[in-house]
Amino acid sequence: MFSQRLSSLVFALGALRVANGALTRRVACADGVHTATNEACCALFPIVDALQSDFFDGGECGEEVHESLRLTFHDAIGFSPEQGGGGADGSIIVFSDIETAFHANNGIDEIVDAQKSFIQQNNITISPGDFIQLAGAVGVSNCPGAPRVQFFLGRAQPTEASPDLLVPEPFDSVDKILARFADVNFSPDEVVALLASHTVAAADKVDPTIPGTPFDSTPSIFDSQFFVETRLKGILFPGTAGNQGEALSPLAGEMRLQSDELLARDSRTACLWQTFITNHNLMRDSFGTALFKQSLIGQDQSQLIDCSEVIPVPKDVTDSPHLPAGKTLDDIDAACDATPFPALTADPGPATSVAPVPPS
Repeated sequence: MFSQRLSSLVFALGALRVANGALTRRVACADGVHTATNEACCALFPIVDALQSDFFDGGECGEEVHESLRLTFHDAIGFSPEQGGGGADGSIIVFSDIETAFHANNGIDEIVDAQKSFIQQNNITISPGDFIQLAGAVGVSNCPGAPRVQFFLGRAQPTEASPDLLVPEPFDSVDKILARFADVNFSPDEVVALLASHTVAAADKVDPTIPGTPFDSTPSIFDSQFFVETRLKGILFPGTAGNQGEALSPLAGEMRLQSDELLARDSRTACLWQTFITNHNLMRDSFGTALFKQSLIGQDQSQLIDCSEVIPVPKDVTDSPHLPAGKTLDDIDAACDATPFPALTADPGPATSVAPVPPS
């Protein structure tokens, strides 16, 4: 009896090893360097290498990363169950003459043209929808503290342009913004998570006199400073006054969108906004999950191939949340009734002034 049980156990362990081996078996790519869980993913490794070396300036978290991340959203949000659109399908590239003329897409033509040129020069054969989402995931991986975003391959070519008026504007009300996101099945918490992208972002067209104006003081680091600084009282405009969708900023050289100011203080979003300040892991992971969900708007995930392994692993963040120099907790707008604002300390030295993001 014992020998029979032993034989059965040995057989079961052997079957488990075979099963695990089948699950982890990898395909050798034709380049002789990489392996992949699916052969289709092999074609992405040279694209990722070219993106890093030629498009993202050797792997920097700079202007092209900021703009590529913005493009993932502007392409994907172009979908509504009632109004149509293909979502994350690359229509903003294929039908760029139509979609870049939308008011909400002001300035997006520069990154669209740059990506179209890169696709042509490198003879890239993946669909434009795949390329937009791949470039966004690879680009944000260059920002210390960012998540390693999942990437799925296999989006079809777009067949028509997105309808106009589906991209939220910075002058929209919180109710309108949350309703637009709810239309594509995003909760208020997921909206806050997606807005973590503004920690590595800058504005070119809100005030065209000051292109490259960041939304926080650390635009090359994926940290929580955006969530800190949007809760500071606004005192100035970094450039000219009277720009649509702009609110007063707390720091010289920093841009604040009206929508960010309102969402930071709204009862539906303010508490998670505040939680992200001292819980970097939650902020990072929530953003990664929401960005991946965004990349699937209008898509059937079951028809796509998981190629997440081609995305580089981001470096860890080394800074910690703080008040900019010259600020105190008295400069914070209280907005979350459930918990007080965290007791942050301010950087030493003269009042912080934020430099613009340099062009590539």
